[in-house]
Amino acid sequence: MGAEVTVVEVLPRILPVEDEEISKFAHKAFEKQGMKIHVNTQVKALKKGKNNVTATLVADGKTQDITVDRVILAVGIVGNTENLGLENTKVKVEKTHVVIDKWCATGEPGVYAIGDLAGPPWLAHKASHEGIICVEKIAGVKDVHPLDTRNIPGCTYCMPQVASVGLTEKAAKDKGYQVKVGRFPFIGNGKAIALGEPEGLVKTVFDAKTGELLGAHMIGAEVTELIQGYAIARTLEATEAELMHTVFPHPTLSEMMHESVLDAFGRVIHM
Repeated sequence: MGAEVTVVEVLPRILPVEDEEISKFAHKAFEKQGMKIHVNTQVKALKKGKNNVTATLVADGKTQDITVDRVILAVGIVGNTENLGLENTKVKVEKTHVVIDKWCATGEPGVYAIGDLAGPPWLAHKASHEGIICVEKIAGVKDVHPLDTRNIPGCTYCMPQVASVGLTEKAAKDKGYQVKVGRFPFIGNGKAIALGEPEGLVKTVFDAKTGELLGAHMIGAEVTELIQGYAIARTLEATEAELMHTVFPHPTLSEMMHESVLDAFGRVIHM
């Protein structure tokens, strides 16, 4: 939009909750757009001027000042538990969030909590789903299922878009899984090239022993739409076999999802 942008991240990489490969891809893409990115960097002070702000940055023991027009600060989310009258109830609050069970019930009979107030992931679609589960359980609906937060897709609406569901490659390995990893680049997809969007990546992580889809990670055009396919696969407990046997339409971006699965098992076609 014509604005010069500087991103300061205290952690070693931007988008730290995403798969490391996706973060690296995003870092390069953002810098290509002209953004200046500082990782492993702290903002020690902000000094407001008449028409600008001077930020003091510290990295590797070195200090530098940068002057900008505006500063946007994002340091996490807390639940708005104040002034709700919870003090004399059995509702428990931990780390600013209301503690709930799998049906969104608190420790106080008849009191329920959903959404950001009830903790991560802090996403609108998670809150909406919790609301439905909560009300249906109260109404006595028989086939209500508790929410499995491991299957909630996350989306970052930047350019390029980022989307993911399930475990990152590192998280899967840390949990003791032997993994098979597939990758497919946007440059290998005809639809992406035709759209003028050849930069991107689809990555899938599988349990090498069972074929279970452990996680999927994407960066590129419209991946916030594509991720739902993998979210359905996770909900249905699909393995690589079902995904390989699924027919993906051509020409589409979704073909990359198929190719990434095939690549994890040494069967990729168009690469």
